[in-house]
Amino acid sequence: MTGNRFRYGAWRDGPDPLAPPYDVRAAVDEVGERVLAGDSLRDALRDLLRRGPHDGRGLDDLAARARRLRRETLRRGNLDGAVTRARQLLDQAVAAERDALRGRDDDDARFNEAVLDNLPGSTAQAVRELSDYDWVSDEARATYQQILDGLRREVVEQRFAGMRDALRGRDPATDARVAEMVGDLNDLLGRHARGEDTADAFQRFMDKHGEFFPDNPHTVDELIDSLARRAAAAERLMRSLSPRQREELSRLMDEALGDGPLRGGLAELTDNLRALRPELDWNRGERMRGGEDLGYGDAAAALGELGELDDLIGQLGQEHPGATLDDVDVEAVGRQLGRAAADDVRRLRELERELRRQGWVTRDAGGLTLSPKALRRLGRTALARVFEDLSGRKGGEHDLRDAGAAGDLIGSSRRWRFGDEQPLDVVRTIGNAVRRRAGTAGVGTLPVRLEPEDFEVAETERRASAVVALCVDLSYSMFADGRWGPMKQTALALSHLVATRFPQDSLQIVGFGRYAMSLSQGELAAIEPDMVQGTNLQHALKLAGRHLRRHPGAEPVVLVVTDGEPTAHLEDDGQAFFSWPTLPETVRLTVHEVDLLTRYGATLNVFMLGEDPGLRRFVDAVAQRSGGRVFSPDISELGRYVVDDYVRSRRGRR
Repeated sequence: MTGNRFRYGAWRDGPDPLAPPYDVRAAVDEVGERVLAGDSLRDALRDLLRRGPHDGRGLDDLAARARRLRRETLRRGNLDGAVTRARQLLDQAVAAERDALRGRDDDDARFNEAVLDNLPGSTAQAVRELSDYDWVSDEARATYQQILDGLRREVVEQRFAGMRDALRGRDPATDARVAEMVGDLNDLLGRHARGEDTADAFQRFMDKHGEFFPDNPHTVDELIDSLARRAAAAERLMRSLSPRQREELSRLMDEALGDGPLRGGLAELTDNLRALRPELDWNRGERMRGGEDLGYGDAAAALGELGELDDLIGQLGQEHPGATLDDVDVEAVGRQLGRAAADDVRRLRELERELRRQGWVTRDAGGLTLSPKALRRLGRTALARVFEDLSGRKGGEHDLRDAGAAGDLIGSSRRWRFGDEQPLDVVRTIGNAVRRRAGTAGVGTLPVRLEPEDFEVAETERRASAVVALCVDLSYSMFADGRWGPMKQTALALSHLVATRFPQDSLQIVGFGRYAMSLSQGELAAIEPDMVQGTNLQHALKLAGRHLRRHPGAEPVVLVVTDGEPTAHLEDDGQAFFSWPTLPETVRLTVHEVDLLTRYGATLNVFMLGEDPGLRRFVDAVAQRSGGRVFSPDISELGRYVVDDYVRSRRGRR
């Protein structure tokens, strides 16, 4: 509106309503912190979702709530309530009938009393024998009928949520409608099981019988899912009872449902649903305890909740291979744990999707793993930590403005010639143009117009590249003694330094335990300690030598980080041989690799962790033979020592 003024500023009334639910970069950094501390990459990523970023509400919290709710449900009541209630009603009916018979003095009354006196102890058998009994008391007849009508209503209501109002009393017309619906349902499920297209048949079924399904399923599969959960809960109820209780309840249900088509239709429906959803837990029983006797419907509902909670606990656990948050049934979370819990799952899903969408993580057969983009961020973090300890020095800071020229600026320049790739000397180029224009009569110096003869290029001195092999000990002692995290941080920092500050250098990380292997950044971040014993430095140096020889024009450097003397070597057949104490053969073969590297001209520096006397003797001997150096840093300063040594030697190279 004309004349209105609007003022914009920071939001001040609580959390930013437009802010994302989680800071994706902060989540990546949280994973990186744990990896640099020595934790498993897979564990760190999994725990990010388990605990939620910055210990928010994650999957573990939701699973704990589900387990707590499960324990509470197990204490809800006694599953035998249907039989107990039937017994109580039967006793009430018999007592009322006896009172009525006591006031009569005829043979029929005495006969009826004899029938009541000889009823079997089984509730179900007693109910069956009284099915043809001619009741004298109207109150007793009504109470007896409650046993059958109530159980029948509960059985059908438990299977079909919309039956509550349709099953009041015994209406033959209603019974016929229910039986017809069950028959049509079995026909629909049979066609679906045979692989037929049931979309139109499903719509016709819902148009005809939709009143019995208030949850309004949209597809035949949704209908099957809903019915199968209810049927499985009913089966679990029967499995949860003792054999005697199960027999009693089964007979009572047969009496309640009668011999009509409904009884057979429900049995067929159970078989169809079991075949269509065999993955549901149909046969496991539960031991529920509580002061309340649960009726059939309440008991089956409680067991249905237990089954759904069991499924949720498994989904929230994310333990199976290839598990994702898409496996979690958000609607079930909402039903059992509430809307806030369902929102938490949606936010975690969004976090996982954003991590993938923004390229921070990728998914493979083993689950989530950090992407190259995230590994670069992790390496940058590791390098920043190391440089914090370098007393503020800028050693190794290279001027990379000469991208593609691979040389250091030496301060002089020359005229540009066609084909030159050196960087332009902008100041001298502009100066040449200004001086040329100023020497031309009648022409102003502005604007400056460049001609080919004005251009000058900065002269550079070719930088010598280096080929570096960083051999890191992956033996279990490194993990057990708390050196795993600093080792990873050191290797990631050096890798990032080489990639960003010394792109002309070539770095290969070699990890060695009983065997040695070349490792990428991602493999290094994800690698976990192995319980297999062995420190095969010989194999590591052999791989380092292969890497050096692939770059014959570069300066060769080998850095070794280890906490133990060599205890393994490769045999002629390529198999590793391990022995503790160390054998002379292992030492001899390892020293042979040292000599090969030395003759090749490689500098070999060893970073010794710990004060093992055998290791000290070995590394001192190696240093003397190779002309390298030995460092014995505190574990917290390992990164500083390795990176600083590389930078110093790199600066002093020819």
